[in-house]
Amino acid sequence: MLETEAGVPLLERAGRRVRLTAAAERLVEHTEAILERLEQAQADLDASAASISGTVRIAAFHTTAHALIPAALSILAQAHPALRAEVTEREPETSLPGLIAHEFDLAILEEYPGHPQHRRPELDYRPLATDPMRLAQPAATPPRSLAELGGHPWIMEPLGTTARHWATAVCRAAGFEPDVRYQSTDLLLHLRLVRTGHAVAILPALLPSDPAVHLSDLPGPPARRIYAATRRGASQQPALAAVRAALATAIQSSSPP
Repeated sequence: MLETEAGVPLLERAGRRVRLTAAAERLVEHTEAILERLEQAQADLDASAASISGTVRIAAFHTTAHALIPAALSILAQAHPALRAEVTEREPETSLPGLIAHEFDLAILEEYPGHPQHRRPELDYRPLATDPMRLAQPAATPPRSLAELGGHPWIMEPLGTTARHWATAVCRAAGFEPDVRYQSTDLLLHLRLVRTGHAVAILPALLPSDPAVHLSDLPGPPARRIYAATRRGASQQPALAAVRAALATAIQSSSPP
């Protein structure tokens, strides 16, 4: 038992729960440092290999999973056929804890204007792209400004997400509280409801264009930033560098004019 080996209590009661003792928290810090050094050592060994191989577990949120992952996988398959990429669609709110817990090796994250995300010291963040955010409304009706859409039904991401908080703030700055009738993390559903005239939305430029949807710039104009995050100890691994490079190339090829 770990507590016996450590020779000190590692858990203590807190009401009906248990929590780590101060000694246990110090032990966790040492463990994290050891794991980071091990990953750094593995990166040094991998750098001397003749080819890039192994497995990289990627967490990609919905937009990037659709817009970037297929192209990035094609790039990796051609440039590094011995490298295996495993992809899970996961929103940043849950992919970041998964990255820290070693469930993933790389997580694609987003950051909205005026909503900076906490940067964890044990992670390495690399910018991938700046993705403009645009007002989306049905092309079949005359386009309106943001301030004129206060009485229209909206589709947004669910409550509790950074995207929802930011989009709500944008509408409030325009002078209205959005009537959010539809909620989904699936931005292709957002696009479909706009195209069919059921809602208006704020959508990223990375989504595929649709001639039935009119896109216009928002005041600013605002753009979200997209990052690739890895654990700091593993950040120099050639396989992760190859994945970041493939994602950057995929973004360049998908960027709107």
